Amino acid sequence: MNRNIRVQLLLISLFTLLTFVVLFTSRFADDNRLTSWQWVFEQGRAVAVFLALAGSVILAFLCSRLSFPLHSPATFLFLLSFMVGALFWREPEVIVDASRYFTQAKHLEVYGTGYFLREWGKAVQSWTDLPLVPFLYGLIFRFLGESRVYIQIFTTSLFSMTVVLTFLIGKELWDTDTGLRGGAFLLGMPYLFTQVPLMLVDVPTMFFLTLSIFTFIRGLERGGWMVAVSSASLFFAFFSKYSTWPMLSVLAVILVVHLRKAAPCVSHSTFFPPLRRDRSGTVTGEGDFNVVDRKAVLFRGAGVIFLALLMIAVVLLYKYDVFAEQIRLLFSFQKPGLRKWGESFLSTFFFQIHPFITISALCSCYVAFRKRDIRFAIIGWLLVLLVLFQVKRIRYTLPLFPMLALMASCGLHYFQEKDVRRFVVLCAVVSSLSVSFFGYLPFLQRISMVNLKTAGEFLDTMDGNKVEVYTLPEKDAALNPAVAVPLLDLYTRKNIVYNYNASLFPHGEEAATSPLRFTWEYTNPGYYRVSSGDGEQNMPVVVLSEAPGGTIPGEMRDRLKGYRLVREFDTYEGVYGFRTVVAVYAPPGSSK
Repeated sequence: MNRNIRVQLLLISLFTLLTFVVLFTSRFADDNRLTSWQWVFEQGRAVAVFLALAGSVILAFLCSRLSFPLHSPATFLFLLSFMVGALFWREPEVIVDASRYFTQAKHLEVYGTGYFLREWGKAVQSWTDLPLVPFLYGLIFRFLGESRVYIQIFTTSLFSMTVVLTFLIGKELWDTDTGLRGGAFLLGMPYLFTQVPLMLVDVPTMFFLTLSIFTFIRGLERGGWMVAVSSASLFFAFFSKYSTWPMLSVLAVILVVHLRKAAPCVSHSTFFPPLRRDRSGTVTGEGDFNVVDRKAVLFRGAGVIFLALLMIAVVLLYKYDVFAEQIRLLFSFQKPGLRKWGESFLSTFFFQIHPFITISALCSCYVAFRKRDIRFAIIGWLLVLLVLFQVKRIRYTLPLFPMLALMASCGLHYFQEKDVRRFVVLCAVVSSLSVSFFGYLPFLQRISMVNLKTAGEFLDTMDGNKVEVYTLPEKDAALNPAVAVPLLDLYTRKNIVYNYNASLFPHGEEAATSPLRFTWEYTNPGYYRVSSGDGEQNMPVVVLSEAPGGTIPGEMRDRLKGYRLVREFDTYEGVYGFRTVVAVYAPPGSSK
């Protein structure tokens, strides 16, 4: 290693440590709604993170000196990212939206696939959710069992496959090294780790969007069965989340880029081309797609879009009234609301994504312009949409993270030496892991939502297979406490009996403009309703309230005669408006 490289590595090490210090001292500028550095480091966790980071940088330096061949980079990235994602399975469900997705999935588990498809948007409340991801969660519950760990294995697998797809896209467009760095950079985004274990739609949406991009590229280049696969991927991405609809315009960019790069005419079958060759007739290496003629590209692209639109149209027509109402709600409620619920680009791209990635991605724009690299338009388009439409909500920007990672990978072409490029990536990754594992995770494990998790685990140790749940109405509550019942259900194997009475939970006019408005539109699923005699059974009782020591109504006091309070879970971080206290009462004669 020459002196120049050693100096660069030393400077990168110092900048890695300095970056954390600068972000920590500027944490007042982080307005993220979940893991703001203002909250995460409020109790002096910064020293532990810094020490972990310092040790990790030394380890990254040692790893950067190792140049071992990767016989299967995709397998390596999948296993590495899965192991990292699994570290966060201890995190509770921290976003109340999970209540909706669990409820929708449980309808499929209890009543079957046919019922879900018929009643989605009716008895199965859909709010502004598209059906694909809850449908997949429901299939997991129905065929594997109603356990959160199965959901976590599934979402972590999708995250890991997204890392692999990022690598494959980079390899397809450029080369193996670019793809490998892009896949690894996806591990340099600390916020992303907090989303991997959650029962939400964001990580699956990111996977399906990335899959649609990769398969469309492959479909244009190779044709054949990849046309059908690409159509299916587009269909899945379309019905993952409404925010992906404008993002799917990237497919038009891919088509234009391939038309520009394609040869004017090559005599071969439109759907089954020969080996890719350059103009001299030599078989090309990876990342070169100049050999498919424009007619083939156009036919394949049209084939993909036609098949996808055909499948999409069938579903849209089948549930036209539901989709029409959802789109009306999106434009009348959520679109205006985004202006009030947003987070700054500074927060997203410097605190929740490592600054090395953001800076390198910005540098890549100049690199691409200088090289006249039209392929860069494919990975840069989604960022253009983000800025153009001023989308300032990180959960809506999460699906474009893989493309941002590839942009950052391209930006590292400024560095001539592979050791230096590798070290920059490793520093971003270890920084992300240090912040998320030693900062974000401990913080999220002490928020109020953890009470539902620990209470559910405690209930599983009690006798019987049923538990009766009551929710205490609170004046001026931030959200309807009834939505906590499905989250408690997620954490316990016991069957829940809950008789929700909407008239007991009044809410003011401000609820109509609240980002948690959906909670006030909660209706009790049929599988929770009290059947004849259930309320008289000798089973544990759970009382959910917004604060410890809440006033218990007279009817509920009668129900609890002879019961004794055995545990109360009241952890509270003092940050979020939603607080849930869980009191568990044991029936007379119970051993616990």
